[in-house]
Amino acid sequence: MSSEMIFFGGFCILILAILFFDLMVVGRKDHIISFKESLLWTSVWVSVAILFYLLLLFHAEKLHGITNLQNLMAVEKKYAPFLKIIPGNYIESLDIYRKNLGAEFITGYFVEYSLSIDNIFVIMMILSSFAVNEKYFKHVLFWGILGALVLRGIFIFAGSALVQRFEWILMIFGAFLVYQGIKIFIQRNKEEVTEPHNHWLVKYLSNHFPIYKRYVRGHFFVRKDRKTYLTPLLLVLILIEFTDLIFAFDSIPAIFSVTRDPFVVFFSNIFAIIGLRSLFFLLRKVVHMFHYLKIGIAFLLAFIGIKLLLHEWLYAAGFKTIYSLYIILATLLISILASVIIPQKKITPTMDV
Repeated sequence: MSSEMIFFGGFCILILAILFFDLMVVGRKDHIISFKESLLWTSVWVSVAILFYLLLLFHAEKLHGITNLQNLMAVEKKYAPFLKIIPGNYIESLDIYRKNLGAEFITGYFVEYSLSIDNIFVIMMILSSFAVNEKYFKHVLFWGILGALVLRGIFIFAGSALVQRFEWILMIFGAFLVYQGIKIFIQRNKEEVTEPHNHWLVKYLSNHFPIYKRYVRGHFFVRKDRKTYLTPLLLVLILIEFTDLIFAFDSIPAIFSVTRDPFVVFFSNIFAIIGLRSLFFLLRKVVHMFHYLKIGIAFLLAFIGIKLLLHEWLYAAGFKTIYSLYIILATLLISILASVIIPQKKITPTMDV
């Protein structure tokens, strides 16, 4: 078995163990998550991501089993063609590689974490529209996150294979992200109206499967008269999974502007996803305060798209991965500070139909 598979397998086992510990021990009873609890868990997940960054910073070569300069050059050619290693000097080249991989991971992580905010807004509307009891939010989001891990993994490695074979796909990704950024900016003041009961996916499931008419505590299925029914809570879960898949079309191309290493793309995605649940409970308490976040997200998407379109020129000019991290953090900070300092204008929202 290759070192990549060992590293990848160990990582997946660790994440699943943490998630199931959270479900079976920490959150074994359905309850309403307080702001204090959500803040604590958000801090925990961010800290775990930072610890993983430090692991890569000092032991990045373990990921691809790099043991000599020849190995390093092979990995560089495949995943980091713009990385400038030092010919004949393995020690210094390895140090450059470690710093670059660490920077790629932490930058990708903050890209994914930032873009997940838009996803959270939609999840809030789905839960609200289906009138889900607040004490079952954590249960639904746990299984939603678990499903997202599998779907994102498939999406990421398939996307990486395409990028490795057809590099021009990055140009399509870039143009799409610029378009999405402009679209979000233009529609930032529109009041989003969600009618999940009229969603084509809900209609399809209702026409092909027996649906129970009411919630049965936190169950996704219910057995009545020797017949198994899907509960409305399962419909909510499926809609959340579908929503994450849609948002993956933004977030995964975005991270390919940071790194072409599919394992780094996967790791940064997974850390962002497992922190999404605690971020959801944190933001739903204070989301009304940060009215400039939409503009910040729009700017980030446009910036990332332009970076993909001009990546060869930027690297030739000396642009480094760490610069992307600075721009992302500065954008988030400015968006939050502007929301706090500048009061929201009273506008008459337009309605989406």
